[in-house]
Amino acid sequence: MDCTRIQTTPYHSKNWKYDVFVSFRGETRNNFTDHLFDALRRHGILSFRDDTKLEKGGPISAGLLQAIEESQVLIVVFSMDYASSTWCLQELAQIADCIQIPGHRVLPVFYNVSPSEVRKQSGNYEKAFMEHEERFKDDAEMMEQVRRWRAALTQVANLSGWDVKDKSQSAEIENIVKVVTSILSPKQSSSLSNDIVGMHSPVQELEKLLVLDSDDDVRVVGICGMGGIGKSTLATILYEKISHQYDASCFVDDVSRIYEGYGPLGVQKQLLCQAFMEENFPTCNLSLANNLIQTRLRHRKVLIVLDNVDQGIQLEKLAIKPEWLGRGSRMIIVSRDEHILREYGVDDVYKVKLLNDENALQLFCRKAFKCNHVAKDYENLTNSVLTYANGLPLAIRVLGSFLFGRDVSEWSSALVRLKENPTKDIMDVLRISFDGLENMEKEIFLDIACFFHNEFVGYVKDILNIRGFYADIGIRILIDKSLITCNHWGWIVMHDLLQELGRSIVRGKSPKEPGKWSRLWDQKDLRYVQQENKDLHNLTHMELCHSKNLVKIPNLSQAPNLEHLDLEGCVKLVHLDASTGSLEKLHFLNLKNCKSLVSIPNSIFGLNSLYDLNLSGCKRLFKYQLLEKSRQSEQLNAGQIVERHMTSSIRKTLTRPLQFLSSRRCANSVGLLVPSVSRFPALVSLAISFCNLIQIPDAIGLLRCLEDLNIGGNNFVTLPHCIKELPKLTWLNLEHCKHLKWMPSTLLPIRGGSNGGIFVYNCPNLSDTEGCRVTVISWMIKMIQVPTSIPFFLCIL
Repeated sequence: MDCTRIQTTPYHSKNWKYDVFVSFRGETRNNFTDHLFDALRRHGILSFRDDTKLEKGGPISAGLLQAIEESQVLIVVFSMDYASSTWCLQELAQIADCIQIPGHRVLPVFYNVSPSEVRKQSGNYEKAFMEHEERFKDDAEMMEQVRRWRAALTQVANLSGWDVKDKSQSAEIENIVKVVTSILSPKQSSSLSNDIVGMHSPVQELEKLLVLDSDDDVRVVGICGMGGIGKSTLATILYEKISHQYDASCFVDDVSRIYEGYGPLGVQKQLLCQAFMEENFPTCNLSLANNLIQTRLRHRKVLIVLDNVDQGIQLEKLAIKPEWLGRGSRMIIVSRDEHILREYGVDDVYKVKLLNDENALQLFCRKAFKCNHVAKDYENLTNSVLTYANGLPLAIRVLGSFLFGRDVSEWSSALVRLKENPTKDIMDVLRISFDGLENMEKEIFLDIACFFHNEFVGYVKDILNIRGFYADIGIRILIDKSLITCNHWGWIVMHDLLQELGRSIVRGKSPKEPGKWSRLWDQKDLRYVQQENKDLHNLTHMELCHSKNLVKIPNLSQAPNLEHLDLEGCVKLVHLDASTGSLEKLHFLNLKNCKSLVSIPNSIFGLNSLYDLNLSGCKRLFKYQLLEKSRQSEQLNAGQIVERHMTSSIRKTLTRPLQFLSSRRCANSVGLLVPSVSRFPALVSLAISFCNLIQIPDAIGLLRCLEDLNIGGNNFVTLPHCIKELPKLTWLNLEHCKHLKWMPSTLLPIRGGSNGGIFVYNCPNLSDTEGCRVTVISWMIKMIQVPTSIPFFLCIL
């Protein structure tokens, strides 16, 4: 690989042994300096102190010089007698030499002495230097040192610092500690520096939610998102950036793990140890820990981060209540489950987003190439990897690190393997959320992973409810746990890697034996099952939609538990195997746009379990099997056949308008469209849009359970009055009825509903426009009489 290496400038020029070195005269040891050391310790700042850190008997001067060089921040406390100590002046000279060394910071503090007195060496400082010059007047080398000391005093005293004379010592010490903490706080974590991509904007957004510039109240903000998306990284970066602004701060890593191993007391101990800089906080029970949190933190401005909270009871048992914290305090709770955050009562939730294409590429290059750009000959392979990772930082890091240093052929081999054997390091992280689900939510997750990614949520809920899965609450739980999202168009979206996780779980311990799986979704797996004639008792779902080369499905008599069969868009499928009609548990059969299909078993229409049958777009089926009675005398007459097959227009949802009678030769077959009512005792939705119908039969008024009626795109002139007699009708679609002239003047839903509307769009011949407006407004009023959180849909153009 030939590429330009990334040049990085480390934040620290060296690894410091100490955070702070304090140069001071003994006169301040038991007052100001002691208080300063204590404040630094409370904030977790490691300070060198000459009376505790140097080994007895050692070369003190050499040890001090080394301690100065190994400390990042050098504080000089000038007091009245500071210049009288040659030892202090030697320290000062060494400190002055460090001013020009990158990484060191020198901070002067003027304690009971004015800055000008130090700079000009007047007053006590003048007296001290007169004594030094008198003492060393015969020693040329020491006189040179005296001149060096004078220059050092002037140089250091000219730096920005603190004049604490006649001021509150505690307040000034706090100011000093804040500045020191700010200096020490890394601009970015050294352990994360190469992984921090695309974090600037999220950090800013999170800061806004925390309202950091206000100390009027306590705010709690949650961070949520799917596994591996960067929640903990974001929290860590923000913590390192702002923790110095607080009197106390703590970051509890992996609350779930600590809670599981040591209970709530283990988490509370870690919180208290970090907040008060104690290695082992003396508490042995929850009651005492709760009391300590309440009493010791209530008057302090604190920052608390709780990472990886995966159960609401963890927050409940920790008993960290916002009202127990001092004004200006902030809490950040990180969880995959948004419901946990809302239940706790956070003020806001920040949902971490996937990396955009630019940032994903940047992170991948850092890991896979150690470069600023993609290496030559790897462009297409890189695109394939990034498509697979789909913006998930965890996947990008893991795959980039794995592929680093490998040649093109090895990359190609790895990508092929990924499709069959997903990387364990990625799947293990993602599976944590799945393992935390209840059994019913697990089944819903697997159904969506195998069949319903990028499907309309209403459609998916209908299918799941047919299976007895209580879809409304189940889907809500998956959304809360960041396993799926529902976009603003109402489509369910699952990340590609979560989809792969679900499918790998279905494959289980038999990845090469699809006959043992509970769900099938790939044509090649079906072909294997067909060839092997395997026992398929475990199989409940089979989704082979858009398998363009599928010409035949196997005998399914060995799959008695099959509930869901989706063959939409199998354009070469000619016959549906007769065994399909024996599947007594089949709920869902989708044959939409199977354009070559010419026959299906009549026994299908005797299945009491069948709720959803879609024959939309199967024109040859209607031509050869349903409408050619004269050529097939051995079959039922045409009326009977169409009657039995009319369930093809029955859909529990209206997301996919049916068009199976669009042929002009069937334009007058309206009498065949509505069979005897006994065949439709529970018909809820009827979609016969774009069927070239010149009239709607009166028999439609006998469908007493009908709620949704889609008859748009047809050629009728008026609606039958029987429509207004449908007791449950809440949704009526008349879009693109270009010949429609009149509507019943009293057309109203008999009852309101939680979801519904009337659509009158592109009906250019509608003459009674005023009557239409009255009907639509009346319909809307009727609908909104029922309180609902689901919006009423209305479209009039």
